Formats: sequence, C-alpha cells, structure tokens
Amino acid sequence: MSAPRLSSLRPVRPAAPGDGPALGELDRATWSTLHAVQPRPQPPYEPFFDDRHRPEDILVAEAEAEAEAEAEAGGVEVRIAGYLRLARPTPLACNAHVRQIQGLAVAGWARRHGVARALLHAAYAEARRQGAGRLTLRVLGHNSAARALYEAEGFAVEGVLPGEFFLGGRYVDDVLMGRSLTS
Repeated sequence: MSAPRLSSLRPVRPAAPGDGPALGELDRATWSTLHAVQPRPQPPYEPFFDDRHRPEDILVAEAEAEAEAEAEAGGVEVRIAGYLRLARPTPLACNAHVRQIQGLAVAGWARRHGVARALLHAAYAEARRQGAGRLTLRVLGHNSAARALYEAEGFAVEGVLPGEFFLGGRYVDDVLMGRSLTS
C-alpha cells in the first residue's frame, strides 16, 4: 500500500480518548533519535494515554488524505496527520503561567504541508486560553529542522545543556527554548 497524499488540512482539535490507538501508531512510526531520548518502543506497546498523558493535553491535526491508487477515483479519508502535547512543566503554583510543548509528531506523508505550524498556532491559542503567558520546549541540538521551525515561530534559545544525552553513539545537547504569548 502506498503512502497517502495530503489533500487538505482540517482545523486542529483536542484529542478524544478514542484517538489513542492512532496516536500510538503515529508515535511509533515517527520515532527517531533525532527527537526521542527513550528507546524505540517494542511490543507489547503501552497505551498512548495514561495518568500522565491525558487526552486533554493533546492537540490533534487531521487531514483529508488520498491513497495514490484512490486519487483518480476521488477516494479521500480523514487521518491523523500529527499531534502536539501541551502541558504544565511543573505542578508548582509559581509556574502556572507557563505551558510546555512536551511532544510534537507529524506523519511522514503529512510533512512539509504546514501541519507542525498549525499545531503550534493551536498550542499558542490553547495555552493563552489556559491563562499562560509563556510557552517553552526542549529540542535536541542536532534536530536542525525542528529548531529552525521553532525559531521561525518566535522561540529563542534560553539555555543549552551540553552533551545531556548519549544517543546513537554520540553526545547530544538538550536545547531549551521559549517564547512569550503576550506580545
């Protein structure tokens, strides 16, 4: 079966409990040492949602996609194209004005179509709705594509933890980035 082609992006929405299996599949399909510090998931797979990873913390991007074989026949299906996890970085009251992006994944077939940017824009709106004035994230130093996207979206490097992780036989920096949601 060939990879689907994105025909149109739908508005980003909050995750629903029933999205768990598809989100888990997407998470496993996009796993890479370019962004993951945990080992590659192995069966039996843990559920995508648990006590620490709740549906209300996840924003989902859906797209109308058509398989190449079905394109001529006009066959289109709605598929999850990506997700973003938006959460409080700590449970501390003095940190309640901050939200953190704790995961962002886009399906291979949906890349370079604005899915990550749409998820980021939805995260800004949701973080503001929750009363946040700042948004932070952590990105691995060698993930230049993600860093470029975040910088283009107004994130600035606020700190670097040199050699924080040993991945794929080398030490990798942990880059801390943030941006204001009030300006």
